[in-house]
Amino acid sequence: MISKPLSVRCPVCGYHVGVPFFAGGVQPLATLGWPKSEAEAKSMEKLPLDFVQCPACTHVYNSSFVYGAVPYQENPNRMFNKGSIWKSHLSDTMQLLTGILPENPVVIEIGAGEGHFVRGLSQCISGGRFIGFDPNAKSEIGPGVEVHARLFEPFEDVTTFGPDMLIVRHVLEHFTELAGLLEPLAWSASQQAKPCWLFAEVPCIDRVFETGRLSDFYYEHVSHFTTRSFLTLMQRLGELRTMGHGYNGEVVYGLVKLNTSASMASVAEQAAEFFEHAAHSISRIAIQLEELSDAGLRVAIWGGTGKSASFMHQFGVDAHRFPLVVDSDIEKVGTFVPCTGQEILFRDVLKTVPVDVVIIPTQWRAKDIIAEMEREGIAADKVLIEHGGRLVDFVAEDHPYR
Repeated sequence: MISKPLSVRCPVCGYHVGVPFFAGGVQPLATLGWPKSEAEAKSMEKLPLDFVQCPACTHVYNSSFVYGAVPYQENPNRMFNKGSIWKSHLSDTMQLLTGILPENPVVIEIGAGEGHFVRGLSQCISGGRFIGFDPNAKSEIGPGVEVHARLFEPFEDVTTFGPDMLIVRHVLEHFTELAGLLEPLAWSASQQAKPCWLFAEVPCIDRVFETGRLSDFYYEHVSHFTTRSFLTLMQRLGELRTMGHGYNGEVVYGLVKLNTSASMASVAEQAAEFFEHAAHSISRIAIQLEELSDAGLRVAIWGGTGKSASFMHQFGVDAHRFPLVVDSDIEKVGTFVPCTGQEILFRDVLKTVPVDVVIIPTQWRAKDIIAEMEREGIAADKVLIEHGGRLVDFVAEDHPYR
């Protein structure tokens, strides 16, 4: 029988259904608490272990995890393993990476910890620049390795350092917002003139389903990857070149050539164009409004809430220069425009107080409003709407709202 599902968001694929997987009760931190006495150990705060599984991508995660409950910047996340099998896995991994890197590479490890991996990689390659980022990093983690004791900032640091490879080993299992870390990496790397690779490695819980073991599930590891959920995540980031398992299947890794799709790049270009256009529009329309005011023309704004209020906010339609705001909706009459403060009057005021110009911020309603003006005997020399980054004459100029 399937337990009652929860409305929670999968950190890998974003699916908003989680099926209860393991109710571990409340337990203290297992690897990052570092109690200094027996008494401190026994009095540690206990935190909820409410693991669910995503039925879409099979990822398992703690739906009750709170990042701030883990003292990442106070205590290091030390992974001690000097066994021969683990050393062999590290050697194989370094061999894989050295085979893909160019001469004199720039290599960044995110979440480098004590730096043993990036340091070891630097010793396998002649020349290059090797950098470790970790909030808890020591100032020195070995010769030939630069240290930055802070979080990696993808948009800034990829531009600053120009990496050929980014390494994220045994870090992703601590994150609730996996896309928030990795997608900015892929985006930033795709803006470089040269290719950039991502090597990611995480614990793999495939064996949990075979063995039923429970010791894998503790608070610091919010995310538990299956092979399938890891593949789902890697495929979001670019061209998956290699994916495999190591250490007797206990870890899964992937090597991805980071990039973004052509359609995403096109959307970004369109957004940049709109951003620039919007800035010009604000400046140009503000000048037009100032010219109307300086000319001593009596202006009415038709509409005082919603998009009409937004128009007034964005273009500085203040109450001093443009005190007259009207609306057809009697329920809005007597209220005031947010921020700018004009009282909203009923449209009939324009029958006794004629105006030179009516500005209709809601362009798509302009035809109906003009018909209403004609029906009610309300006249104005000009009706202006916003179009193409300026105020245009509804009657005399070209626009798509007729």
